[in-house]
Amino acid sequence: MQFVVAILKKLPWATIGALVIGLVLGLVWAYILFPAQFIDATPSYLRSDLQVDYMRMAIDSYRLNQSPDLAVQRWQNLGAGAQTAYAAVQTDPKGADPAVIRAYGELVTQVLSANGDQTAVDPNAAAGASSSLTRTAVIGIGLVLLLGVLAAGGLYLYRLLGNRGSGEVTAVMQASEISRNAEKTNFEQLGLAPPITQTMTTYVLGDDLYDESFSIDTQAGEFMGEYGVGVSEAIGVGDPKKVTALEFWLFDKNDIKTATKVLMSQHAFNDPGIRARLEPKGELIQVEPQAQILLETATLQLLATVVDLEYGKGPMPTNSYFERITLELAVWPRQG
Repeated sequence: MQFVVAILKKLPWATIGALVIGLVLGLVWAYILFPAQFIDATPSYLRSDLQVDYMRMAIDSYRLNQSPDLAVQRWQNLGAGAQTAYAAVQTDPKGADPAVIRAYGELVTQVLSANGDQTAVDPNAAAGASSSLTRTAVIGIGLVLLLGVLAAGGLYLYRLLGNRGSGEVTAVMQASEISRNAEKTNFEQLGLAPPITQTMTTYVLGDDLYDESFSIDTQAGEFMGEYGVGVSEAIGVGDPKKVTALEFWLFDKNDIKTATKVLMSQHAFNDPGIRARLEPKGELIQVEPQAQILLETATLQLLATVVDLEYGKGPMPTNSYFERITLELAVWPRQG
């Protein structure tokens, strides 16, 4: 039961609420405010069994009122399904006089042949129905796109704002402020070429959804790859997550393999069980302040610098989880 409660607490209820509200508004819009309307449609839009019933009624009416115009009009109302419905009535008259069925068919054939008119559907009715269906399709597609945007926006706002309504400064807000104020390395002063892209990213305890990714593009706008960092391992139980390892990665469009390394707390690095779980992800590295870690692919190299590091203090092993960690990620084209 406690496991279920823990899962429920971690669900993004703001996102779920936005999705439900968007769905309800979409249904109200589509079915109450602006429902699709079929106006002056012909029986050609009926199911095949109902078209057969309509043909039986048309033949029975012809038996009582032998109007050629009315008989032909009812045939044409069935459109392309008229011949099939007529054949079904011939096969199974269900008490109808076969002579009347035959006479009806001969009359319709004679009139249509004489007029040279094989039109099966009233053009105006078909156009009206088509227009109505098109409007419905456009509205449906628009609602799907709107729901997608609402869901994505809800997730972003949930992660960004958290409990902002209560006046609390969230972990994401703290991390954003720290990254903004961190001083970037001037690599040109160090005698290095300026990187293609250079980013500061910060994890703060409480940001359980921490997962940052960035695009690598040339000055001409050509896509070269992506890089990022996210939560790899947590220890203990309860909220917030006690993150003990992060993984950062580099994707190169010219390489078949994504390069990955795992940045571990001092406790995690020395824990055989945690090491065994994380070794398949990439090279394991113990985080140290000001440490620099290099990732390389076929045509790119990423230098990660640990700008700031603070461990959490609580009822957990010493130096086992991060209270805060700021990384500087800089990417260059790989020479040679």
